[in-house]
Amino acid sequence: MNSIFKTMKDRYVNLNPNELVKFLGKPAKEFLRNDLIRFIEAYNIEGINFRYIAEDGRLKALSFVIHSREHLEQILTYGERVDGSSLFSFVDAGSSDLYVVPRYRTAFLNPFSEIPALDILCSFYTSDGKPLENAPEYILKKAHDLFKLKTGMKFKALGELEYYINSPRTGLFEVADQKGYHQSAPLSKWEHLRIEALSLIARAGGKVKYSHNEVGNFYSETELYEQHEIEFLPTEVEDAADQLVVAKWILRMLAAKYGVEISFAPKISEGQAGSGLHIHMMAQKGEQNMMADENGVSNTAKKMIAGVLQMAEAITAFGNTIPTSYLRLVPDQEAPTSICWGDRNRSVLVRVPLGWLVRNNMINDANPQEEAASDKAPERQTFEFRAADGSADIHSLLAALVISSLQGLEQEESLEIAKSLYVDRDIHKNKKGYAHLKLLPASCYESAQALKAKRSIFEAEGVFPVGMIDNVISRLEAFQDQHLSERLHGKTDEIRELVLKYIHIK
Repeated sequence: MNSIFKTMKDRYVNLNPNELVKFLGKPAKEFLRNDLIRFIEAYNIEGINFRYIAEDGRLKALSFVIHSREHLEQILTYGERVDGSSLFSFVDAGSSDLYVVPRYRTAFLNPFSEIPALDILCSFYTSDGKPLENAPEYILKKAHDLFKLKTGMKFKALGELEYYINSPRTGLFEVADQKGYHQSAPLSKWEHLRIEALSLIARAGGKVKYSHNEVGNFYSETELYEQHEIEFLPTEVEDAADQLVVAKWILRMLAAKYGVEISFAPKISEGQAGSGLHIHMMAQKGEQNMMADENGVSNTAKKMIAGVLQMAEAITAFGNTIPTSYLRLVPDQEAPTSICWGDRNRSVLVRVPLGWLVRNNMINDANPQEEAASDKAPERQTFEFRAADGSADIHSLLAALVISSLQGLEQEESLEIAKSLYVDRDIHKNKKGYAHLKLLPASCYESAQALKAKRSIFEAEGVFPVGMIDNVISRLEAFQDQHLSERLHGKTDEIRELVLKYIHIK
């Protein structure tokens, strides 16, 4: 058995693109301090960058130049002090010092640094050495710990990261507006940037599934706007958040390298496809995916879906955080507006995508020369929350989805709720039949009111601190964007001004 385990581990390590995993011969979750030191010495690493997410959702940096082994050991063992009042609005300047302490499993070789450098994501701790309750990564950890404690299952997630690249128009091999889906070079002008990002994200520890051109592409007289997507593989929810944050940083660094503009904004032009941040979820018990059984979508999945649908209005407070978020969530486009779910249905809020439940041996049909594969397909079933966008507070959004799923698992009426909110056709083409469905908020202000109504569920057992929820509500209400879509209807110049204001978000 030990030899079998070693062989499986060797195969994982040998094919892993992360330089640390290959060199150390172990998965990242097993990294120790001395492992990092050994890698640093072998690769002649000169610098260390601590990175962390603060209140604004952006990836921060604290940089060191290593001048001795003692210095390196001190950094990796004890972390460093930072000014918490400059990172979080709730930290008072009179006692603002916080610790940032590295999480070894997140270490990766920085591909952009002018000197050889190792980057490591960090967690925040208070002056008495306790986790900072309001820190984004700790809120998510608390949510997942509670989920595991109450269900005996792990919560896994993945994101679909959509973005636009804006560059000069060349006039060569142009694609019709909104016909960019899965185009390849030379019709895709920025496929090479996306492929480079794919490689760098994987080397930084991201579990990438695939990437492709998305539907959105359009032109001005002088510029091209081309939409792309990178989708990840399911991983434990804390790691899912980390890899999304690192991926956005890598994409922006590549944009700077190539002299183009990248935007994760939910809407960058009226009448053109917006960019979402779809989140896929699953619960896993041991090694078993609990989202499907012999009858298809499992009761466990249906209960989790019911919980997410019940909390959907409030979840937008974390997933759709700027006024232009609600220019994307409008009828008659792929973005959802009604609170419901369905199978393989892109008009709903929660979609159960095509899984591998079919037992037909497709690979043998496509390759008659191949021996028949096992008729038991891999357990890859997920369900997908389709409302969120690139303005999301990623850690808080995922924590909210975890807590909502947990509520669905715990309440008795979840299966009845799931049954009542299931739809089997395109909502936008059958509006009369689904007029009874509740709608998502239409503005940041409405989202704040929804969070007020459901805040006690998020605050239960101390997962979301009261002050943090207060801050989110205040920030959303301050936009005063009630009836925004109606007020801006037909006002092209005002819409453009608003879009440009939020073109570069978290």
